[in-house]
Amino acid sequence: MTVSDAAHSSHDHAASDTSKPTSYGKDVQQELREPATALRQAIPEVYQGFKSLSAAAFAEGEVNRKTKELIAFALAVSSQCDGCIASHARSVAQAGATETEVAEMLGICIQMMGGPGTVYAPRAFAAFREYAAD
Repeated sequence: MTVSDAAHSSHDHAASDTSKPTSYGKDVQQELREPATALRQAIPEVYQGFKSLSAAAFAEGEVNRKTKELIAFALAVSSQCDGCIASHARSVAQAGATETEVAEMLGICIQMMGGPGTVYAPRAFAAFREYAAD
């Protein structure tokens, strides 16, 4: 089995698994909402610290917010983290990224990641399109 076959086989299995979300954006975030709220209530200081760190990292500077969001989105894809992909798909859409900008960034993810990029980049693109349609 080639790397490409493995990636497609993995993707086909995930697509046929009915326990998977029907979307890669809103459904993933909905699935995480309750457990994240419970954990946030258990360790509020950690979440407050993370919120402060995020605000500082994404603040406008020499690099604008949209570019920072595109970078974060690429890192989410390369981390193969569905929750991160959903969150940053929403944020990059809110920051005004275009479908073409996101597609080009995802092309870099595929180039850097190889086979796994051909699975996670399309998921990310679908999540972005979900939020961009709002």
